[in-house]
Amino acid sequence: MRVAICEDSTLFREGLARLLAESGFAVAACVDNAADLLAHVAQDPPEVAVLDIRLPPTHTDEGLRAAVTLRERHPEVGVLVLSHHVRVSYAVELLGGRTDGVGYLLKDRVSDLAEFAAAIRRVGSGGSVLDPVVVERLVGRHRQPGDPLGRLTERERAVLRLMAEGRTNMAIAERLVIAERTVEKHCTSIFVKLGLEASAHDHRRVLAVLRYLNA
Repeated sequence: MRVAICEDSTLFREGLARLLAESGFAVAACVDNAADLLAHVAQDPPEVAVLDIRLPPTHTDEGLRAAVTLRERHPEVGVLVLSHHVRVSYAVELLGGRTDGVGYLLKDRVSDLAEFAAAIRRVGSGGSVLDPVVVERLVGRHRQPGDPLGRLTERERAVLRLMAEGRTNMAIAERLVIAERTVEKHCTSIFVKLGLEASAHDHRRVLAVLRYLNA
């Protein structure tokens, strides 16, 4: 899997490139600013672009702007944003109404190389990865009375929370120490309670996550 890296810290950028290469990834580009990243992706799109949310020249939201642009111009390229801190508004804007091929992780997660590599592969395969802290902040926002999410049981909310992190049914089952068949039953119940009917065009799992994060 080919990965483009955009990070202004030379030490972190080069270290990340070396770690990814050792994990079997091909580093297609390694740059320190958003403009160069966009140019590289336009010329030779990788499977995934990994970038810092804060980049030169102002170190505010240049990385976020670049990530949103990539998702608009190159929907086939997975985008994984790294940040030292969580900002709910950034996460909501990054998702942009869809959870395919996108990730938002705290930089601390890079220390667990196996988990980080799995996250990149998940995003590159069209899945989503959201840091547990990001999910906590998103779902901690005030919700309106009558929100259908209020009808979910505590276990169903736990399943949906892990679903929002991008975990598969098998991974959810392992985390909650329950059978995978039980997870499937919880998912079915979640879809029913959220009014998500089966459709040939919409993926109910994605819709459920969006409802959970954006309500």
